[in-house]
Amino acid sequence: MELTYGAKYDAFRDEVRAFLQSHRDAVPQVYGKNAESIAWQQLLVERGFAARNVPKQYGGFGAEPDIIESRIIAEEFARMKIPPGVRGQGVTMLVPTLLEFGSEEQRQRWIPPTLRGDYFWCQGYSEPEAGSDLASLKTHAYVDGDDFVINGQKIWTSSAQFADMMFCLVRTEPDAPKHDGISYILLSMDTPGIEVRPLVQMTGQSGFNEVFFTDVRVPTTNVVAGRGQGWRVANGTLKYERSMLGNPDVTLARMQALVELMQRETLDGTPILHNPVFRDRLLRIQGRILALRANDLRILSNELNGDDETTLARMIVKLQGTELRHDLEALGIDALGDLGVLYDDSPLLRDDGQWQTDYMYFLGLIIGGGTSQVQKNIIAERGLGMPKEPKQPAPAAT
Repeated sequence: MELTYGAKYDAFRDEVRAFLQSHRDAVPQVYGKNAESIAWQQLLVERGFAARNVPKQYGGFGAEPDIIESRIIAEEFARMKIPPGVRGQGVTMLVPTLLEFGSEEQRQRWIPPTLRGDYFWCQGYSEPEAGSDLASLKTHAYVDGDDFVINGQKIWTSSAQFADMMFCLVRTEPDAPKHDGISYILLSMDTPGIEVRPLVQMTGQSGFNEVFFTDVRVPTTNVVAGRGQGWRVANGTLKYERSMLGNPDVTLARMQALVELMQRETLDGTPILHNPVFRDRLLRIQGRILALRANDLRILSNELNGDDETTLARMIVKLQGTELRHDLEALGIDALGDLGVLYDDSPLLRDDGQWQTDYMYFLGLIIGGGTSQVQKNIIAERGLGMPKEPKQPAPAAT
């Protein structure tokens, strides 16, 4: 049986490797809103290693979808431990949402600068009383002339303190049923009346924020797919968010770092990788990564073939991906032994404390983006068609 991809794809792999070898010095040391990251992102788009299948008229590379090419790009970037460009909420979540639901004007206006890295986005979904039951959100808007006037509050808004823009769920139809009264609105974070308050996470960093809206004016043309269609659009975005949070290609790159750590760290003079207990844990994690990557190929294949039977395959990605990543980071902590309990600025930290930070971060991601318990309910009820858990009747009045 011939298991190679063939000469065409061997040549493409050589092309990717040659690019990475010749441009290693251009890889930014810190990804974020800086000139190095934006320049790197633009180079990747230009060469087709980011936004590869986004049409050229919207600033992408414009290649035809090819599962094997996508896999080769992911493998080679992971092998060299080079992050595949900007993958934040704008590129990974908003761009495909606008391609699916946005107007032509909105695609032309927002997608190109987002792909270039000129705009960084945050997601305005959760509220203090609307987390798992997102449709209960209370942030509302009324129309005044050509503008929406927005008042309310969002919470757990990732990267809001750095973002240029937000895609936000707002109740614009107060008399409609709760799922039908929501609109999906794009807004600038520089708009007067927006206040951002960072929240400190258990990692010690402030990745999440509270965002307050006080008479914030946004053009009505910034609503995606029309007023009252926000729930439908939001579910499209959540589909892409779950894929982002459980991305197996990113986990593959982290797996490479874990293997190197276990080769470097020793117990009684023997590398941790040679310890049968640790090696068994490593192989279990590797098997789970392979399974997620196979599931990712199933999703891509079905999309390319016009088959919509990807719902269940997509549903499991966030649940499996975040729990897998937390277990991977936990193995790294255990491989470090006593050094794994160090934190902050200890001079004995390995890899600048990244193992400790990621361990805590992915513990949080098991909760964020829809808890594992919520994900299991979604998989059971929507994916497998199982009945909802019966609700207990309200106690009789006395």
